Amino acid sequence: MSKLPNIGTSIFTIMSKMAAEHDAINLSQGFPNFPVDTVLTDIVARLAKENVHQYLPMAGYPPLLSNIALLVKKSYYRIILPENEILVTAGATQGIFTTIQALVQANDEVVILDPSYDCYEVPILLCNAKPVRVSLNDDYTPNWNTIENACSAKTRMIIINNPHNPTGKILTQSDFEALESILDKYPDIIVLSDEVYEYITFEEKHISAHTRSKLFNRCVMVSSFGKSFHVTGWKIGYLVAPEHLMKEIKKVHQFMVFSVNSLCQVAISEYLDVVSVDGIAKLYQEKRDYFRELLATSRFKLLPCEGTYFQVASYEAISSENDIDFCKKLITEYGVAAIPISTFYENGKDLHLIRFCFAKDNATLEKAAQRLCKI
Repeated sequence: MSKLPNIGTSIFTIMSKMAAEHDAINLSQGFPNFPVDTVLTDIVARLAKENVHQYLPMAGYPPLLSNIALLVKKSYYRIILPENEILVTAGATQGIFTTIQALVQANDEVVILDPSYDCYEVPILLCNAKPVRVSLNDDYTPNWNTIENACSAKTRMIIINNPHNPTGKILTQSDFEALESILDKYPDIIVLSDEVYEYITFEEKHISAHTRSKLFNRCVMVSSFGKSFHVTGWKIGYLVAPEHLMKEIKKVHQFMVFSVNSLCQVAISEYLDVVSVDGIAKLYQEKRDYFRELLATSRFKLLPCEGTYFQVASYEAISSENDIDFCKKLITEYGVAAIPISTFYENGKDLHLIRFCFAKDNATLEKAAQRLCKI
């Protein structure tokens, strides 16, 4: 008997497989296809010949923990304790899974804001807890009255994703004030803040939970080196949480992973000594702007993109078919893969919107845009 009877193959896997089968340009799955910084690869090449291949401490390589604390201080002016409040994880997804397994108990409820990334629901279900899916407004802003009405004495956690995948929206000052107002009424609720795209924001820098002192004692922050440094295949991220929560998270982590691969930890630690995250947003803003320019003459209507490396587009002027069928046709007839937004909703809400990943080299974006502009 399945523990997850309603969970099937991820839409990302399905679309990437179809893209490969039909030799389509893959703008569906969120991974860069341009080269990694040679400074980082040179560090890896050197370290591969050194004695860095055995287990590291469970929470992470101590110099890396110190560098993460320094990064948080530089980025958000927050002081955290490396030895007690940081955990290096095997990717952000593992960090999210571990956090939920550690902190959510049977019959608890966890509020998820739809459209939402698909890795949130499964660990909740495996806890025998209840995911409570609350839709954002159609412009992808949160309706905090609806969110508050979804909370109760059973609510253990609210998951926020900022910058938001798939929509590219970022939360505002008033959003955080509304969230904090809810937390004042429900003192047992924990916030899980998924900020894996924290360094990929454009005209406005996103407001991190790291800057909200009211959240410090009740929030688990999720970050991703894979996203920030274009090394998604390394599967390395980190959590920041107050010590009383981190103690529980580490209990699960030590038996799920024990310690994340040593070579990547040491390499990223050394890389953080010589690199700045300040240029990441500029790189992706140039790609966002170029992709939007390339599609200016297409029949797609592009929604605002405030952060992440995803562009949401409406195809209402092109077709009335549902977004899953449209994405399949996009692959088989036009040779471009995208992701249907309805799959991020519990109820399959279909607004005739799809998501493109623009974390690609210019040649790929140009080739894809040529095909999309012919539709």
